[in-house]
Amino acid sequence: MDRTALAARAWLAGITALCGIWLVHNGAAPRTAAPQPSAAEAFAAGSGPRPGTRVAAPSRPSEPVRIRIPGIGVDAPMTGLGLGTDGSLDAPPAEDRNLAGWFEDGTPPGTAGTAIVAGHVDNAEGPAVFYALGSLKKGAGVEIDREDGSTAVFSVDAVEVYEKDEFPDQRVYGATARASLRLITCGGGFTRETGYLGNVVAYAHLTDVR
Repeated sequence: MDRTALAARAWLAGITALCGIWLVHNGAAPRTAAPQPSAAEAFAAGSGPRPGTRVAAPSRPSEPVRIRIPGIGVDAPMTGLGLGTDGSLDAPPAEDRNLAGWFEDGTPPGTAGTAIVAGHVDNAEGPAVFYALGSLKKGAGVEIDREDGSTAVFSVDAVEVYEKDEFPDQRVYGATARASLRLITCGGGFTRETGYLGNVVAYAHLTDVR
């Protein structure tokens, strides 16, 4: 596993403690937990773009500044995240519910390789930026505004949920020749004792840069 994968895996470990804080504080039952992807949104076979979808050539690197996912109402600024002194990736500030983070020492979205973007599912005040990630559908659009004024446009290939001890590191974080994107948050089953039991991952590929 490369440095990006290791750091991102450590990041997930770091934000796990924040998953389900709002639900736990409010005594919510599991039925009120964040939406989870259905089997219909999982990969039918393989792990690449859906047949017939456009695949754009990777672009020059430029830092992301904002992410929009119209299908689930996301319109949020982005912040770069680095490694802490313990080697784990810093998480976005929990107090800011409408903020997504990306691993700035890894692949910028739109560039060849696998870009990692993650956000909290909730905080103590309520649902956060990626609360509805599990309801995202295949073919949904993801737009990422970049520092150079361009917008990288992605199409969702699949949305899957994994238990923590079955998280497929290589599938999620492995390098790709095309420009790929992974959106990650907490998900899976929920209990008041442990919070969310896994992670939701949306897989997408670059279709345009405008």
